[in-house]
Amino acid sequence: MPSKEPNGETMSKSQQLQEELQEQYLKSLDELEVGQLVSGHVIQVTPEFVFVDIGYKSEGKIPVDEFDELPEVGGEVEVVLARMEPLVVSKRKADERVFWKKIKQAFTDREPVEGKVARSVKGGFEIRMPGGIKGFNPISKMDLHRIDNPEEYVGMTSKFYVERLYSDNRVNIILSRRNWLEEEVQRKKNEFFLHVHVGDNVQGAVKSFTSFGAFIDLGGFDGLLHINDMSWGHVTRPKDYVKKGQTLTLKVVRLDHENQKINLSLKDMTENPWDSFEDRYKIDQVVKGKVTKLTDFGAFIEIEGGIEGLAHISEMSWVKRISHPSEVLNIGDDVDVMILDYDLHEGKVSLGLKQVQPNPWDDMVEKYTPGMRMTKKVKKITNSGAFIELEEGIDAFLHVDDLSWTKKYKNPGAVLTEGEEIECMVTQIDPETHNIRVGLKQLEEDPWKSLKTAYGEGSIISGEVTNVTDFGVFVRVQGGIEGLINKSQLIDPRQGTFEEALTKYNVGDKLDAVITELSPGRQKLSLSIRELERKRQQKEMQKYIHDDSNEGTVTLGDLLKKNESEE
Repeated sequence: MPSKEPNGETMSKSQQLQEELQEQYLKSLDELEVGQLVSGHVIQVTPEFVFVDIGYKSEGKIPVDEFDELPEVGGEVEVVLARMEPLVVSKRKADERVFWKKIKQAFTDREPVEGKVARSVKGGFEIRMPGGIKGFNPISKMDLHRIDNPEEYVGMTSKFYVERLYSDNRVNIILSRRNWLEEEVQRKKNEFFLHVHVGDNVQGAVKSFTSFGAFIDLGGFDGLLHINDMSWGHVTRPKDYVKKGQTLTLKVVRLDHENQKINLSLKDMTENPWDSFEDRYKIDQVVKGKVTKLTDFGAFIEIEGGIEGLAHISEMSWVKRISHPSEVLNIGDDVDVMILDYDLHEGKVSLGLKQVQPNPWDDMVEKYTPGMRMTKKVKKITNSGAFIELEEGIDAFLHVDDLSWTKKYKNPGAVLTEGEEIECMVTQIDPETHNIRVGLKQLEEDPWKSLKTAYGEGSIISGEVTNVTDFGVFVRVQGGIEGLINKSQLIDPRQGTFEEALTKYNVGDKLDAVITELSPGRQKLSLSIRELERKRQQKEMQKYIHDDSNEGTVTLGDLLKKNESEE
């Protein structure tokens, strides 16, 4: 029999408590129903199952494949009672029930849900969400850009917006990753413009190229790295300075808050080489450079990264006439150049190629002195003369007036032929203007000077008629020089008209005339028959005046009568 002592009373109360607890437990079991969502504690994890105590007389076991991540012993999980006897619980059904509540709430509140791209299907992608729920994301709403290879997205975990949630014999969930990305990009962009300022350094990856630069991905939104901001020097191809996918540290140089445009700079991450230009370079200094660009007016030559100068076409050769820089340079050529001038404010430097070579004109005066005879080739004929090649790159000019002392040529081609060798004489040289003149007529003595020496004004000279014109008669005299007898100088107007006098002369007639003007400098010879007749009359008069056989006074009338009788 049980003891009556206090100890016995205590044992009786313990038994009573156990009975009460058992009643409560049995009552709780009565409340459990199939399909009910309950919480349980993990009591054991094996390679195949997770055992959960839900307060039933036996534990529930859940296959490990229903867990994305295995729980720890003592942890709490929610399960659905699938069967009471024997006890069967399901975590997957519990997840599905919980997630359905979440997805309905996400659709109503416009909140993103997480999912994993299970596979690519026609027109889009199958998205696997918690609880084994599947959704469909159209391909046009998968990304911010066009998708060329859908398989690249399989296995990706991302967030999605629930675009539609409806039932048509089965539940259909339409998702949009693109809408979530757009909002996420805008959020990041707003954060960028809120916290980043001009002059700050940022990191980004090269996304794509254009002819004017490269777009840099700054975390879902782009900034522009303009071609002029890639280097302090001249950039022609953006791909020569950055590579697609390359991560760069760049400086923010412009922020357009209104249009949300961002300009970035790579060159500003380094010192501007123009700031220390004068520490390294001086005028007349010879430096090495590389040809980067050719234009009609010259060549751009880089002497160091960021320092590019122009060699004008006129500074490329001392002697050659260069019509385009490509005649002497190619892009990529390494050349020696001289610094001729620079402008730090404009960032410009003038370079010269010819200055690093000896100037052949420095000794031209010694090589080609006036009066020097030589035989050279006719290089080119023009309307006004001909270029005579003295040596490579050095031409002299032969003017058409220097072909002959006496003949006038309208075109030098009447005497010269391109490519022929001729004897000529140096007449003039000017090294400063790079000008050399030669002549053909100078090879012979100037007949005008000879004529001037032999005859003075007022002298009588013989000649042959070469042409008769309305205004006078041309006569060839000594040295092949042609003089003109103006029609007014053919006859005394008291003895007849000028026109009648012209009819008395023919080409080939021999005649004498008086020189009234002789100018070798102007190559002008004027003749007069009228003056010749006047001289003859004076001579006759003097003869009669000084003739001792004549007595008395002799008058002009007497002389005229005598001349008339002689005629």
